[in-house]
Amino acid sequence: MPGLLRGVARTAVVAGTATAVSNRVNRRQQGRWAAQQEAQAPPPPSYSPQPTAAPSAPDMSAKIEQLKQLGELKTQGVLTEAEFEEQKRRLLEA
Repeated sequence: MPGLLRGVARTAVVAGTATAVSNRVNRRQQGRWAAQQEAQAPPPPSYSPQPTAAPSAPDMSAKIEQLKQLGELKTQGVLTEAEFEEQKRRLLEA
């Protein structure tokens, strides 16, 4: 019986040591992988609103002039209503 108890105790010690070593290796590997992922990950994008400049006076007067010309072309029948609206949209978006 003492030999059996000694064998069980030795097995418990070996199993406990193996578990402790395995856990330590696992934690170390996870730490390394986390460090690698942080090094490889791109920096988070910074979201700063772009300043919007108000249209300058000469630019706005040029757009108004072009709108007048589009209106004249529509009145003359050169442009259809849909073409006029499309050109007006493009002009105002620019």
